[in-house]
Amino acid sequence: MADGNLGIWGAAREVWPETAEQRCWNHKTTNVLDRLPKREQAVAREMLRAAAYAPSRAAAKEARKAFRARYGATQPDAVAVLEDDWERMTAFHDFPEKHWRHLRTTNVVESPFASVRLRTTAAKRFKRVDNATALIWRLLIVAEKRFRKLNAPELLRDVYEGGRFEDGKPVPEGRQRVAA
Repeated sequence: MADGNLGIWGAAREVWPETAEQRCWNHKTTNVLDRLPKREQAVAREMLRAAAYAPSRAAAKEARKAFRARYGATQPDAVAVLEDDWERMTAFHDFPEKHWRHLRTTNVVESPFASVRLRTTAAKRFKRVDNATALIWRLLIVAEKRFRKLNAPELLRDVYEGGRFEDGKPVPEGRQRVAA
Protein backbone atom coordinates (compact mmCIF):
# COMPACT_ATOMS: atom_id res chain seq x y z
CA MET A 1 0.00 0.00 0.00
CA ALA A 2 1.54 3.28 -1.08
CA ASP A 3 0.86 6.47 -2.92
CA GLY A 4 2.39 7.15 -6.34
CA ASN A 5 5.95 7.48 -5.07
CA LEU A 6 8.02 5.36 -7.46
CA GLY A 7 10.87 5.07 -4.96
CA ILE A 8 8.58 3.32 -2.47
CA TRP A 9 7.36 0.90 -5.15
CA GLY A 10 10.90 0.15 -6.30
CA ALA A 11 12.20 -0.45 -2.77
CA ALA A 12 9.23 -2.65 -1.82
CA ARG A 13 9.61 -4.70 -5.01
CA GLU A 14 13.30 -5.18 -4.27
CA VAL A 15 12.65 -6.50 -0.75
CA TRP A 16 9.36 -8.34 -1.43
CA PRO A 17 9.26 -9.15 -5.17
CA GLU A 18 6.21 -11.43 -4.85
CA THR A 19 4.08 -8.89 -2.94
CA ALA A 20 0.98 -7.33 -4.47
CA GLU A 21 0.97 -3.55 -4.82
CA GLN A 22 -2.07 -1.49 -3.83
CA ARG A 23 -2.26 2.18 -4.73
CA CYS A 24 -3.89 4.56 -2.22
CA TRP A 25 -7.39 5.53 -3.33
CA ASN A 26 -7.30 8.77 -1.35
CA HIS A 27 -4.18 9.98 -3.15
CA LYS A 28 -5.52 8.86 -6.52
CA THR A 29 -8.87 10.56 -5.92
CA THR A 30 -7.10 13.82 -5.06
CA ASN A 31 -4.94 13.54 -8.18
CA VAL A 32 -8.00 12.99 -10.40
CA LEU A 33 -10.02 15.78 -8.79
CA ASP A 34 -7.11 18.20 -9.23
CA ARG A 35 -7.62 17.84 -12.99
CA LEU A 36 -11.31 18.69 -12.91
CA PRO A 37 -13.09 22.05 -12.59
CA LYS A 38 -14.44 22.76 -9.09
CA ARG A 39 -18.04 22.50 -10.29
CA GLU A 40 -17.49 18.87 -11.34
CA GLN A 41 -15.57 17.68 -8.30
CA ALA A 42 -18.50 16.69 -6.06
CA VAL A 43 -20.04 14.42 -8.71
CA ALA A 44 -16.65 13.05 -9.71
CA ARG A 45 -15.78 12.31 -6.06
CA GLU A 46 -18.92 10.18 -5.72
CA MET A 47 -18.14 8.35 -8.97
CA LEU A 48 -14.60 7.63 -7.76
CA ARG A 49 -15.96 6.49 -4.41
CA ALA A 50 -18.23 4.06 -6.26
CA ALA A 51 -15.15 2.56 -7.94
CA ALA A 52 -13.11 2.41 -4.73
CA TYR A 53 -15.91 0.78 -2.73
CA ALA A 54 -17.18 -1.50 -5.48
CA PRO A 55 -18.04 -5.00 -4.24
CA SER A 56 -16.12 -6.64 -7.08
CA ARG A 57 -13.42 -5.92 -9.64
CA ALA A 58 -16.07 -6.01 -12.39
CA ALA A 59 -18.22 -3.43 -10.56
CA ALA A 60 -15.14 -1.21 -10.14
CA LYS A 61 -14.53 -1.47 -13.90
CA GLU A 62 -18.14 -0.44 -14.53
CA ALA A 63 -17.70 2.58 -12.27
CA ARG A 64 -14.51 3.48 -14.16
CA LYS A 65 -16.39 3.08 -17.44
CA ALA A 66 -19.12 5.45 -16.18
CA PHE A 67 -16.46 7.99 -15.17
CA ARG A 68 -14.84 7.69 -18.60
CA ALA A 69 -18.23 8.14 -20.31
CA ARG A 70 -18.95 11.31 -18.35
CA TYR A 71 -15.51 12.96 -18.49
CA GLY A 72 -13.66 11.31 -21.38
CA ALA A 73 -14.53 13.94 -23.99
CA THR A 74 -14.27 17.04 -21.80
CA GLN A 75 -11.64 16.10 -19.18
CA PRO A 76 -9.30 13.52 -20.74
CA ASP A 77 -6.49 14.32 -18.28
CA ALA A 78 -8.65 13.31 -15.32
CA VAL A 79 -9.64 10.07 -17.04
CA ALA A 80 -6.00 9.32 -17.90
CA VAL A 81 -4.96 9.80 -14.26
CA LEU A 82 -7.71 7.44 -13.09
CA GLU A 83 -6.79 4.77 -15.63
CA ASP A 84 -3.08 4.99 -14.88
CA ASP A 85 -2.18 2.27 -12.38
CA TRP A 86 -5.67 0.71 -12.51
CA GLU A 87 -4.36 -2.76 -11.63
CA ARG A 88 -2.70 -1.34 -8.53
CA MET A 89 -5.91 0.50 -7.69
CA THR A 90 -7.95 -2.69 -7.61
CA ALA A 91 -5.37 -5.06 -6.13
CA PHE A 92 -7.29 -5.11 -2.84
CA HIS A 93 -9.90 -7.34 -4.55
CA ASP A 94 -7.32 -10.15 -4.33
CA PHE A 95 -7.46 -10.09 -0.53
CA PRO A 96 -10.14 -11.00 2.02
CA GLU A 97 -13.07 -8.60 1.81
CA LYS A 98 -12.83 -7.91 5.54
CA HIS A 99 -9.31 -6.49 4.97
CA TRP A 100 -10.33 -4.11 2.18
CA ARG A 101 -10.96 -1.24 4.58
CA HIS A 102 -7.33 -1.39 5.65
CA LEU A 103 -5.92 -1.82 2.16
CA ARG A 104 -7.56 1.01 0.18
CA THR A 105 -5.67 3.90 1.75
CA THR A 106 -2.36 4.82 3.33
CA ASN A 107 -4.09 7.08 5.87
CA VAL A 108 -3.55 4.51 8.62
CA VAL A 109 0.19 5.00 8.12
CA GLU A 110 0.08 8.72 7.45
CA SER A 111 -2.11 9.77 10.38
CA PRO A 112 0.39 8.94 13.16
CA PHE A 113 3.12 10.74 11.25
CA ALA A 114 0.97 13.87 10.93
CA SER A 115 1.34 14.48 14.67
CA VAL A 116 5.07 13.78 14.44
CA ARG A 117 5.39 16.25 11.56
CA LEU A 118 3.35 18.85 13.48
CA ARG A 119 5.52 18.63 16.61
CA THR A 120 8.89 18.43 14.87
CA THR A 121 7.98 21.37 12.61
CA ALA A 122 6.91 23.43 15.62
CA ALA A 123 10.20 22.67 17.36
CA LYS A 124 12.09 23.79 14.21
CA ARG A 125 15.32 22.14 15.25
CA PHE A 126 16.75 20.02 18.00
CA LYS A 127 20.14 20.49 19.62
CA ARG A 128 20.62 16.74 19.93
CA VAL A 129 19.50 13.95 17.62
CA ASP A 130 18.66 11.86 20.69
CA ASN A 131 16.07 14.43 21.77
CA ALA A 132 14.38 14.39 18.36
CA THR A 133 14.42 10.60 18.30
CA ALA A 134 12.91 10.39 21.79
CA LEU A 135 10.14 12.84 20.87
CA ILE A 136 9.29 10.98 17.65
CA TRP A 137 9.13 7.59 19.37
CA ARG A 138 7.04 8.97 22.23
CA LEU A 139 4.54 10.51 19.79
CA LEU A 140 4.27 7.22 17.90
CA ILE A 141 3.76 5.25 21.12
CA VAL A 142 0.92 7.59 22.11
CA ALA A 143 -0.60 7.35 18.60
CA GLU A 144 -0.37 3.56 18.72
CA LYS A 145 -2.92 3.46 21.54
CA ARG A 146 -5.55 4.80 19.15
CA PHE A 147 -4.75 2.41 16.28
CA ARG A 148 -7.70 0.54 14.92
CA LYS A 149 -7.38 -3.23 15.11
CA LEU A 150 -7.28 -5.24 11.90
CA ASN A 151 -10.59 -6.70 10.82
CA ALA A 152 -10.58 -10.51 10.63
CA PRO A 153 -7.02 -11.13 11.84
CA GLU A 154 -7.72 -14.87 11.59
CA LEU A 155 -7.49 -14.50 7.78
CA LEU A 156 -3.89 -13.28 7.93
CA ARG A 157 -2.59 -16.85 8.00
CA ASP A 158 -4.42 -17.62 4.75
CA VAL A 159 -2.97 -14.51 3.10
CA TYR A 160 0.52 -15.23 4.43
CA GLU A 161 0.41 -18.82 3.23
CA GLY A 162 -0.49 -17.71 -0.29
CA GLY A 163 -4.23 -18.31 -0.16
CA ARG A 164 -5.94 -16.81 -3.20
CA PHE A 165 -8.93 -14.52 -3.05
CA GLU A 166 -11.10 -13.17 -5.83
CA ASP A 167 -13.37 -10.23 -5.09
CA GLY A 168 -12.69 -10.83 -1.42
CA LYS A 169 -13.81 -14.46 -1.40
CA PRO A 170 -11.46 -17.45 -1.07
CA VAL A 171 -10.66 -19.16 -4.36
CA PRO A 172 -10.88 -22.96 -4.13
CA GLU A 173 -7.60 -24.78 -4.50
CA GLY A 174 -6.65 -25.34 -8.16
CA ARG A 175 -8.93 -22.63 -9.62
CA GLN A 176 -7.12 -19.67 -11.16
CA ARG A 177 -8.41 -16.09 -11.36
CA VAL A 178 -9.69 -15.15 -14.79
CA ALA A 179 -7.82 -12.16 -16.21
CA ALA A 180 -9.64 -8.93 -15.39
